[in-house]
Amino acid sequence: MSIFRRPDYTSDATQFIEQLKAGKPGLEQSQRLGRSLLWDKQIDREFQAKAEAARVPQQPYVYQTGSDFA
Repeated sequence: MSIFRRPDYTSDATQFIEQLKAGKPGLEQSQRLGRSLLWDKQIDREFQAKAEAARVPQQPYVYQTGSDFA
């Protein structure tokens, strides 16, 4: 062991998370399940292509309802 080695440091946030995980062993699994419900989705490429083809370009001034005010 070196004399210049610092003692191991863990921040308050890291200590809190470690205590939380120790208190609730199924926490990580439930987080992964929640992520899979909200974010890990299968993309329908055909629908995405149709939606992009049907997109209408936005006017330069979005609050103008028609071009007859020019």
